[in-house]
Amino acid sequence: MNTNIEYMATHSVEDIKEYLNINLSGLTEEEVLKSRDKNGSNKVKKEKKKSIAERLAEAFINPFTVVLVCLAVVSTITDIIFPMLHMFGNTKKDFNPVTVIIILTMVFVSGVLRFIQESRSGDATAKLLAMITTTCTVTRQNKSHVEIPLDEVVVGDIVYLSAGDMIPADVRIIDAKDLFVSQSSLSGESEPIEKLATVCEKKDNITEYTNIAFMGSNIISGSAAAIVISVGDHTLFGSMTSAIAGESVETNFTKGVNAVSWVLIRFMLVMVPLVFVLNGITKGNWVSAFLFAISVAVGLTPEMLPMIVTGCLAKGAVSMSKKQTIVKNLNSIQNFGAMDILCTDKTGTLTQDRVVLEYHLNIKGDEDSRVLRYGYLNSYFQTGYKNLMDLAIIQRTEEEEANDSQLLDLSENYKKIDEIPFDFSRRRLTTVVQNHSGTIKMVTKGAVEEMLSICSYAEYNGNVQPITNDFRKRILKTVDNLNIKGFRVLAIARKDIEKQSCSVDDECEMILMGYLAFLDPPKESAAGAIKALKEHGVRTKILTGDNEKVTKTICTQVGLEVRNMLLGGDIEKMSDEKLREVAEDTDVFAKLTPSQKSRVVSVLRENGHTVGFMGDGINDAAAMKVADIGISVDTAVDVAKESADIILLEKDLTVLESGIVEGRKTFANMIKYIKMTASSNFGNMFSVLGASALLPFLPMESMHLILLNLIYDSCCSAIPWDNVDEEFIKLPKKWDASSIGKFMIWIGPTSSIFDFATFIFMYFVFCPHFVSHGVTYNNLANYFSGNELNQMRATYVAMFQAGWFVESMWSQSLVIHMIRTMKLPFIQSRASAPLTLLNFFGIIVITVIPFTLLGKAVGFVSLPLPYFIYLIPCIFAYMILVTAVKKAYIHCHKGWL
Repeated sequence: MNTNIEYMATHSVEDIKEYLNINLSGLTEEEVLKSRDKNGSNKVKKEKKKSIAERLAEAFINPFTVVLVCLAVVSTITDIIFPMLHMFGNTKKDFNPVTVIIILTMVFVSGVLRFIQESRSGDATAKLLAMITTTCTVTRQNKSHVEIPLDEVVVGDIVYLSAGDMIPADVRIIDAKDLFVSQSSLSGESEPIEKLATVCEKKDNITEYTNIAFMGSNIISGSAAAIVISVGDHTLFGSMTSAIAGESVETNFTKGVNAVSWVLIRFMLVMVPLVFVLNGITKGNWVSAFLFAISVAVGLTPEMLPMIVTGCLAKGAVSMSKKQTIVKNLNSIQNFGAMDILCTDKTGTLTQDRVVLEYHLNIKGDEDSRVLRYGYLNSYFQTGYKNLMDLAIIQRTEEEEANDSQLLDLSENYKKIDEIPFDFSRRRLTTVVQNHSGTIKMVTKGAVEEMLSICSYAEYNGNVQPITNDFRKRILKTVDNLNIKGFRVLAIARKDIEKQSCSVDDECEMILMGYLAFLDPPKESAAGAIKALKEHGVRTKILTGDNEKVTKTICTQVGLEVRNMLLGGDIEKMSDEKLREVAEDTDVFAKLTPSQKSRVVSVLRENGHTVGFMGDGINDAAAMKVADIGISVDTAVDVAKESADIILLEKDLTVLESGIVEGRKTFANMIKYIKMTASSNFGNMFSVLGASALLPFLPMESMHLILLNLIYDSCCSAIPWDNVDEEFIKLPKKWDASSIGKFMIWIGPTSSIFDFATFIFMYFVFCPHFVSHGVTYNNLANYFSGNELNQMRATYVAMFQAGWFVESMWSQSLVIHMIRTMKLPFIQSRASAPLTLLNFFGIIVITVIPFTLLGKAVGFVSLPLPYFIYLIPCIFAYMILVTAVKKAYIHCHKGWL
């Protein structure tokens, strides 16, 4: 594509006509078909909209739900099909669909929650091709100015463009009149560019060719005729959208969830076979052992994890929406919090995205209202496109006219006589005005070097003096100092003339009056926001298409340290390895092309960073796509919003900081649930493993494990609303699957200590005392027989299981308060009211169950009240031990959650 555009830009119209084998009278129908076959149609590939089925699949299918569905399938076979078919000794009495119903309900609720939330927030952007008009005007078969649908345009068509038109394809201008084009969404340049029909010299960047206009840009003023040179995906616009039409990169969130899933699956693959074999050997009933092993698998899996994760993300999305932030992709919330590098453009983020006239200086460098006065006469009376600098001059004059009589009513005291429009070869604009007394003044404004070439004199200390070489050097030094400070400088010159009409030849022997210095001022909030981001562990890197001097000045003004600066040309010469090394210590990347932005983001991600990219133009879309999190604003072009995961309703880094904090809170609550539930479940299963080997009966039935997990997980459903310690959200946090395994190994067996204490207490002390007159289970047959023995055994087991059932819930629930914070629970850090209330409600429900008909139905008996004399100190001792282990873990691993 670049080679094609380069040829078209650097060759004459005659050469292009011969190259394309066309003439200016328009293509015939046969030529149109040939061109379409050879060069393609004018359709741009866009990101395919996902169907409802695809979105449902994404909502429901993740590693955790796959595990749960597999368990549900096995449970369906063992608890429903075997009893129905009387297989392996099962009868209809063994029919028990509760486990299957519970698991599938959890999967269903989780998936529906995610689908609803993402459907609400994900379809807020318009489609890519809405940017482009549906028809354009061409010459076809000797018929001029024929309207045709946009996608029927082909290479070789002659198109006609006027103010307000979107350019339908990449075109070579062959005739232009005062043509100004805005291509900011493509190149990042805020100023409209004049397009000319003249042949260009070779340029480094194709967007710099002044005789080429690109699809997706729009005409600000003027008119033109042009030859279509590229269509559809072969255009610059098409190449950018093709780059973002594929699948997004695998983000840190996805990698993290997958890694956590595999940690839990590995634990399950070890524990479940062990439980199966031990129970089969010790109890002799392999079918029962298999069923119990399946229950252990269910017990090891945090069934509510998909729902808790979705709940955390959905809650985060709602909170962020109240802070001017729309979440399109729920998974991006955690990436938002994990982000440690923010790449952003300068314009509109650090700056106000508007040009302000800061200074109107005479040659000495002093403020001078006469310079502003002549600047106004030039900008106000010109009839071409008034750019941002013209508007800034007019606004400043109107603001100051009340305090300065020289600036009063200039538009009424002067009238325009003539004008010499701006062009890129002269880089200046001249207006000729006349006052009421008949004096005619020629006023010229333009780039300093070009203005010096037509000025022979300068006003200095009230006198007109010839411009000598020394004088010229002083002028250039003054201007250079302004440029270094980030100002864009124009020079103003005047000349009194007598004739009414002027030409370019009259732009000579002029008197230089002074300078107009413009600035896109920094946002007042930018410095504070960058500082706040830094305090939260997020480094800000500027990736801009603007020049390095202006960029460096703005960065300095907002307190952004510029340790190193790289230009697009430098990056082009670097290998990926070298760029990876240099990018770490570089804070500003200037004069970048869109592909260079993507490359910088990619190498930073390869270095292990979680990278966010904030942009609003087509030129930003590809970089947003390769970032962990794409951030855009509601005023961005549609393709940028389509590529984004997060859309800010206000282009301000302060809003971004609020979102980052919310993302970290969301991650904190997700990781709390994963670690506390995985370690708690592992502890229970570790206890089950030991009990299976040592006890003559199961310490808890399959149904008890499912019921315990269901109530515990229901209590955890308030975790998305839990408080998060300030220390946790201070720095970025990433998924670390290995830490979950370590956490399970440290905390799980800690709970098992008290489980085994409970086993010993219930087996040797409590059950013999309240059930069997001091006789342990193994010795019952020595003292009892027949129905009395069976009844005694059943009551013994029922009380034992009820005791461990209650103790498990108390320990699991109260340890939440120990695990959720590095600090001392209840004193230095308190859980939120919803979590605390739901937590204690769960404890009450579990404690009451053995005393109810439900308890009897699932095989429990009422616990004597003295049981709680043992339970309460046992739980207090457990909480103290967990606190001690927590301190040791933090000391050993330098972290907690």
